[in-house]
Amino acid sequence: MKLVIATPLAIVLEAEEVRSVRARDETGSFGILPGHADFLTVLPVSVLAWRDAAGDEHYVALRGGVFEVQGGQNVSVASPEAICGDDLPRLENDVLEAYQRRQDEERAAHSDTERMGLSAVKHIFEHLRPRQGGLT
Repeated sequence: MKLVIATPLAIVLEAEEVRSVRARDETGSFGILPGHADFLTVLPVSVLAWRDAAGDEHYVALRGGVFEVQGGQNVSVASPEAICGDDLPRLENDVLEAYQRRQDEERAAHSDTERMGLSAVKHIFEHLRPRQGGLT
C-alpha cells in the first residue's frame, strides 16, 4: 500500500510498500491491510502507526484529520498538523498533549468569538427596537 500524510503546508510522509496502518477514530482503533475496502473517517488527536515492508513500526502524531482508503492500496490522511517519529512515548506524551492544548485553546477562542458576535447582534436589535412610550 501507499501511505500519504499531508498538512496544509507540506506532505509530511509519503511511504510506499506499507504493510499495515493502525489508527483510531471515535468508534475505537482500527487496522488497514492491503485490499481494504474504500473507507473514510474522521480522526481525533491521536497517533497513527504503520509498518513498512521490513516490518518496522513507525508513528505519526496527528492533530486530528481525515483518513481515507481508496482502491485498497492508497491510504491518505489530511491533518492540520502531523509529526513523524519512532519514539512512541514522546509522541504520545509531549506532542499529543501540545496538540490537545492547542485544539482546546482554538475551541475556547472560537466560543469567545461566537459569544461576542451574538452579543453584538443583541445590542443592534436592542438599538433598533422601537422605544416604549412613543418617540423620544
